[in-house]
Amino acid sequence: MGKGRVVWITGLPGSGKSAVARALRRRRPRSVILQMDELRRLATPSPAYSESERDILYRALIFTARTVSGLGRDVIVDATGNLRRWRELARARISPFAEVYLKCPLSVCMERERRRTKRRGAPPGIYEKAEKGWPVPGLSAPYEEPMRPELVIETDKTGIGEAARLIDVLLRRLAKGRHG
Repeated sequence: MGKGRVVWITGLPGSGKSAVARALRRRRPRSVILQMDELRRLATPSPAYSESERDILYRALIFTARTVSGLGRDVIVDATGNLRRWRELARARISPFAEVYLKCPLSVCMERERRRTKRRGAPPGIYEKAEKGWPVPGLSAPYEEPMRPELVIETDKTGIGEAARLIDVLLRRLAKGRHG
C-alpha cells in the first residue's frame, strides 16, 4: 500500500473550505476529511480559542493527517490554519503534501457565513463573535495568507465543483511526483 497524499484547504471562515472538501471527497470517495471544527468540538467541548489551545489542536490535526496518510489514504484537511506556522509544520512533517488557498474577500465570507442554514461543523455567528472579543481570523485574529501554496482558488469567482476538480488535478500531479 502506498502513502496517501495530504491536501490542506485553508482560507478565511466562509471561504468555502468545507463545501469544497465535501465536493472533493465525492470525487475521491476513499479519502478522509479531517475538520478542525469537529476536532475542536471533541477535544475542547468548551473552547477557549487561546493560542496554546489552538497550537495543541493544530498539532493533533497534523499528527492525525500524517498517520492516516501513512496508512495509504488521501487526507483532506479542512481547517483555517490562520497562522502560517501550522501549515508549514504540516508541510515539513507530511509528504506528499499540498496547500490549497481558498482566497475570498472578507465581505463575501462574512455574507456567506450570515446566510448559512446548515451548520456542518462551523460555529454559528463566527464573525459576530469578533465584535464580542473572540479571536476570529481575518477580523480580531490574524489570517496569514500562504506564502507558497500549490494552488490558489478565488472562491468568489470559482464554483465549488470546479474548485474540487482543480484540487483533484493537483492531487493527481502529486501522485506522479509533480507539484507545480
